[in-house]
Amino acid sequence: MELGMSDKMKKICIGDVYQIQCYKHNGKIHRAWNEAVVLDIKKDYIVFGNNKTKVTEAEGNVWKTKEPAIMYFFKERWYNVIAQIKKDGIYYYCNIASPFILEENTIKYIDYDLDLRIFPNGEYKILDRLEYQYHKKIMEYSDELDIVVRRGLDELIEDYKNHAVMFDRTLNLKYGEIYKKVKEDQIC
Repeated sequence: MELGMSDKMKKICIGDVYQIQCYKHNGKIHRAWNEAVVLDIKKDYIVFGNNKTKVTEAEGNVWKTKEPAIMYFFKERWYNVIAQIKKDGIYYYCNIASPFILEENTIKYIDYDLDLRIFPNGEYKILDRLEYQYHKKIMEYSDELDIVVRRGLDELIEDYKNHAVMFDRTLNLKYGEIYKKVKEDQIC
């Protein structure tokens, strides 16, 4: 799987529907979401939304997300950000992952285990350090990749502390409204 973007980025339109496929370093699919609707297209990233979308795990388990989500996939950053709009506030689930590619109406990326969970009160927690160490060993991550992944986590935390756009509560709520409108327009 290539890690760069192609000319396909120029063909994306607001309202387009994609699937998401998350892989592990060994090339095996880890998880897939059946819907991600394009909400905004920027030079360095694309914003998608979904709600109550079907998720299929590698083992075959299937479940649905519970709330609207705004997802930021970056062209060159080694993470992606999911803003989960819940009744008690916005939670962020951030994956340390390769930059995304678009291929056959699908957003694809490689997940590198480490996650950052940010709570509505502003506190955050780094998750899955042991899983990262385990996969690093069994999938033989190179020293160079380890540096890139750790740098991705540091950059993500720094972006959060500096109030980067993807952590803007008002903007994420606005994207939530855009998602609702796009979905209504698709029904008509």
